[in-house]
Amino acid sequence: MVVVEIISSSSSTIDKNDFIEELDFFGTKKDCSKKDGSKTFFNETKTVIGDDVENVKIEDINKKKKKKRKLPDDGITLLSCKNKKVKDKNVSKEKVNQQHIEKINIFRKEHLIHVYGFDIADPISSFLDLKERFNVPTIIMKNVKENGFEVPTPIQMQAIPVILQHREMLACAPTGSGKTLAFILPILCHLKESKKTGIRAVIVSPTRELSQQIYREFVRMNAGIGLKIDILTKAKINNFKSKACDILISTPNRLVHLLKQDFAPDLGIVEWLVLDEGDKLFEDGEAGFRGQVALIYQACSNPSIKRLLFSATLANSVEDWCKDHLDNVVRITVGNRNAATDTIDQELIFVGQESGKLLAIRQILHKGFQPPILVFVQSKDRAKELFNELVYDGLNVDVIHSDRTQAQRENIVKCFRTGKIWILIATDLMGRGIDFKGVNMVINYDFPSTTVSYIHRIGRTGRAGRRGKAITLFTEDDVVNLRSIANVVRSSGGEVPDWMLKLKKLDSRTKKTLRKVPLERPHINTVSKYDAEKRNKKKQMIEQSKAKKKEKENS
Repeated sequence: MVVVEIISSSSSTIDKNDFIEELDFFGTKKDCSKKDGSKTFFNETKTVIGDDVENVKIEDINKKKKKKRKLPDDGITLLSCKNKKVKDKNVSKEKVNQQHIEKINIFRKEHLIHVYGFDIADPISSFLDLKERFNVPTIIMKNVKENGFEVPTPIQMQAIPVILQHREMLACAPTGSGKTLAFILPILCHLKESKKTGIRAVIVSPTRELSQQIYREFVRMNAGIGLKIDILTKAKINNFKSKACDILISTPNRLVHLLKQDFAPDLGIVEWLVLDEGDKLFEDGEAGFRGQVALIYQACSNPSIKRLLFSATLANSVEDWCKDHLDNVVRITVGNRNAATDTIDQELIFVGQESGKLLAIRQILHKGFQPPILVFVQSKDRAKELFNELVYDGLNVDVIHSDRTQAQRENIVKCFRTGKIWILIATDLMGRGIDFKGVNMVINYDFPSTTVSYIHRIGRTGRAGRRGKAITLFTEDDVVNLRSIANVVRSSGGEVPDWMLKLKKLDSRTKKTLRKVPLERPHINTVSKYDAEKRNKKKQMIEQSKAKKKEKENS
């Protein structure tokens, strides 16, 4: 109850109406006419003015809706308590959102996760987050645990939520960082169960070995789910039945060959297209698969299809293509772009001439080593030559290349994984994506022609958090490519002499030439240059003698 007291003065008189006008300083005056024509303020308000001013009683005012009111003179707006609470609530909500964004940014920075795009899903810190945030089926969570996946890797932390968000994506992360699981898990979540309507997901990789590896991982994670998963082999092409599988895994060449058949499957209902080792698939020329990928891309004509590209390295051309052809694409990069993982100890060794390589690798091996070891050369012919040299040194060594049959290659990979083969000689193509468990050392017998090749080669070791070692031999002829490789070593935490970083930088034309046409190297053998020349002269003399003998016989 509000009590208003008026003190009278003999020098002034108070007018009733003037007083009432002044009393309405909140602007609440209402001109409410009664039936008898008299006026009053509010129906429930009674005002008595005389020599003594009685209590002014206001009832049920709180029932009235409070609005913004303005002073009649200066136009100042006064907010009601209700509006103030709403404003405070909005400010508080904005503050909470800002704190959440800052927290997510700190988390990404700690794990070297870089994202580009709009409305990107928050990363997960644990696989348990998938159940809470995305309601991932219990059977998939069980398979994750039973397959030994305890803590997600950085690429899995960010890529899995993005794919579950049903977004198209370009992901670049170091070798051995768990990219395969990053797309297997969310695809299984989306497909959920077999519909027997045809192929719903296509996974493309550059090599048969990598395709088989992806197939094995899919089968393990599919336990108890019931999706039909198949890998396209040469034997299956002629009697392939598309409705018999939900997920198809293949190399580009085999899938294109299948699409050209009269009984080609319809890829028009494919929901997910995954390109693993995307930069290799988009390369031009004989070593690349750009033409085949274009045909596969066109065949997957579902308007709602989602496309995912994964790789350990990322070319500008691939990135530009994704920006132009993918819808609202999210780009994820873990660590430094086009850099090796910091779990690999890298070493560059100068051997002078080509003949010094064989001596150097024998010294490395004879000092003592812990198998398994991968040795990379630039061609299958050189792989055969190096094998012929090392096989007589009493070492369990073998070689894998494209001339080997599929059965031979599968057996070699199996023996290498089980430890029956200590040293495996391979070409660059084998350095793509294959997860040889526990490789302790990689030796680059032939210097890689590009940084991309170098990163994929040494990425066969130091996987899944284990330490590894990579040794790269180089000659005087390899100095032209040395600067770029030295930069990769430095960027991933390795030590290199300053003079390597001060070498002249190659122009783009020279880089392109070296990428397409590697350096010509002499044959690998232990014969000295003098003995080799002597042997060649003797061979020429024999051939000349045979030629003269034939001439005499003909005459």
